[in-house]
Amino acid sequence: ATDDRGAAVAAMGEAFARFMAGRDDAAGIIGIGGGGGTSIATAGMRVLPVGVPKLMVSTLASGDTSAYVDVSDIAMMPSVTDIAGLNRLSRAVLANAAYAIVGMSRVPPIEAEGKPAIGLTMFGVTTPCVTAVAAALREDYDCLVFHATGTGGRAMEKLADSGLFAGLIDVTTTEICDLLFGGVLSAGPDRLGAAARTRLPYVGSAGALDMVNFRAPETVPERYRDRTFYRHNPQVTLMRTTPGENRAMGEWIGERLNRCDGPVRFLIPELGVSALDAPGQAFYDPQADAALFDALERTFARSAERQLIRLPFHINDPQFSAALVENFREIAA
Repeated sequence: ATDDRGAAVAAMGEAFARFMAGRDDAAGIIGIGGGGGTSIATAGMRVLPVGVPKLMVSTLASGDTSAYVDVSDIAMMPSVTDIAGLNRLSRAVLANAAYAIVGMSRVPPIEAEGKPAIGLTMFGVTTPCVTAVAAALREDYDCLVFHATGTGGRAMEKLADSGLFAGLIDVTTTEICDLLFGGVLSAGPDRLGAAARTRLPYVGSAGALDMVNFRAPETVPERYRDRTFYRHNPQVTLMRTTPGENRAMGEWIGERLNRCDGPVRFLIPELGVSALDAPGQAFYDPQADAALFDALERTFARSAERQLIRLPFHINDPQFSAALVENFREIAA
């Protein structure tokens, strides 16, 4: 026994998660709480499948909820007042929450399409490529496109581990930049891990490996102040990766892909890895790109199942998206 409230809350969250993981009869789930209650309830919600209605009424719902939602589909509703008895405001909020969870739970689950699902990764600067790939495959596959913002990569990895996908087309591996160099959109150190664990057909590329993401300019660490930046919008500042950083990324990616026993095709766009990495654009740097590609060449262990393919195209060229589709169809057949 312990009098440590924090330890008790953590233990209760773990116990509730184990309890909910063993249930297959949940039509929906609703939670009400402050800091401790939100932590406990959402721990159980996160283990339920995507699509099961999940609603958390919380005093923390209008702040940073990433620790509670993570890569699940929990809906967070602000309680407005504290969870301390009923009043005219809490009655209205809780009534709306009750109506919401009942309404969501009454609706029959949407049937999945009969086509197999595949996961794809995209950033704004790789949108033309990924859009073309999805359009070419949509007749045969249910194409689930994930925004490579950290959460997107983690969600794709989690769903791959769950058995949802028939394959992955990981065009935009940019989250690795943020993992290695302190950006704000890292998907964590397990990026590319699901491909190795599941042996799914995997087609990848170097999409947006020319940039590390930060918030507003004043949030950029002091050690990077003399670097090349691009202001994506007032809240997002992009930093161009250097040849040294690109070598480190090439080695990191090569080592991770070498752990894959399933079919792997990694395609290199020699003329640029993003819309900003093109002649006349802010991040055009053939020397930095060459460092990335050469490191991949040195590190990647080719085999009958694993192939590294260099192509004389920009990542957003139609020929490159066509090559991604061709290689995926070949290994997924």
